[in-house]
Amino acid sequence: MDNKAANRLQDLQYFGEFGGINPSISDSSTYTFLSAKTMFDTFEGNTEGCYLYSRHSSPSNLYLGEALAALEGTETANVYASGMGAISSVIMQLCNADDHIVSSRTIYGGSYALLKNFIKKFGIHTSFVDITSIAEVEQAINPRTKMIYCESVSNPLLEVADIKALAHLAKKHGIPLVVDNTFSPLSIAPAKLGADIVIHSLTKFINGTSDCVAGAVCGTTDFCLSLKDVNNGAGMLMGSTLDSLRAASILKNIRTLHIRMQKHSGNALYLAEKFENEGFRVVYPGLASHQGHEVMKKQMNADYGFGGLLTLDVGSLENANALMELMQIEKIGYLAVSLGFYKTLFSAPGTSTSSEIPLEEQMEMGLSNGLIRFSIGLDNDIERTFKMIVECMRQLEIKPLSVTT
Repeated sequence: MDNKAANRLQDLQYFGEFGGINPSISDSSTYTFLSAKTMFDTFEGNTEGCYLYSRHSSPSNLYLGEALAALEGTETANVYASGMGAISSVIMQLCNADDHIVSSRTIYGGSYALLKNFIKKFGIHTSFVDITSIAEVEQAINPRTKMIYCESVSNPLLEVADIKALAHLAKKHGIPLVVDNTFSPLSIAPAKLGADIVIHSLTKFINGTSDCVAGAVCGTTDFCLSLKDVNNGAGMLMGSTLDSLRAASILKNIRTLHIRMQKHSGNALYLAEKFENEGFRVVYPGLASHQGHEVMKKQMNADYGFGGLLTLDVGSLENANALMELMQIEKIGYLAVSLGFYKTLFSAPGTSTSSEIPLEEQMEMGLSNGLIRFSIGLDNDIERTFKMIVECMRQLEIKPLSVTT
């Protein structure tokens, strides 16, 4: 892959209303019309470039949507008030009662709860499968299946989806492939690999400053317009549109995404290799020992690395909690959920971001209670960071599992 996505982002230029180098923020909930006929046409969806009501769209949201479409190489994009707002809008737009979804078994806990529990109220059922097994995915498809849903790199186990193979399978069965690319912006371009719809939690790497919650749906113009339809659009009618002020803020931050992703990935690879050399049970797609390493290499843009997430198994929840608390005291990072911040964030996903998944299912998929998920920050001296983490482990007498078991 090349750097066209980063170049497209870099080439975007918007002049503000008064010639500013940032576009003016549209601080209005509603918009005026010069004629009643134009208002009617806009309600009917027949007027391009007119704004109606900020729940429908706004100039600030349009600017950010164009940047995200440039990032993912899609025709257009809609922005939402959260990643879950984006995911739920796509599902409710594509599925009706008695429909079926095939989903990866290892996905963000909120997405799991939505697919496993909430949409059952509407008669929509989900089969959870090992997304790395194309045969298992195909076996789960039935005549009522309306989509295949996965994450490029899964949360929190970092399984890598073979997007090209999944896209081929989806097309074979005439259903869309929906990919959440939150963990790997710029590193992986799902639409270029055949995905029909790409979802992001903009809260994470794309925004990068952990100061707002937002989401995005990148896809065809027809599909994104259908989400905003005043009669049948899930995005419009469920009211999950992003606030203009937040859209403007994220647009500014996305301009440095290419620099930040390189640093996140470089730091994560350094730590993963060090931990593995010390005998610790570390999972990172950039390691040759990772099950999805070759798939990741085949579909990634090498300039942006293997991503900023890694996991470390320290044997027990007690060890995990003690280590995270000490690392926070030592100012290595924060004991916090989410990811993509300039400081390293760490959490035990089994009791936090994946706690919606029943314990027996966590164990079945390999989510042990000693697992720590690290979102590696932009540390300037990553060798120093490694030594500080090792010192915390030494104080707590945490040793590699291969030594203690």
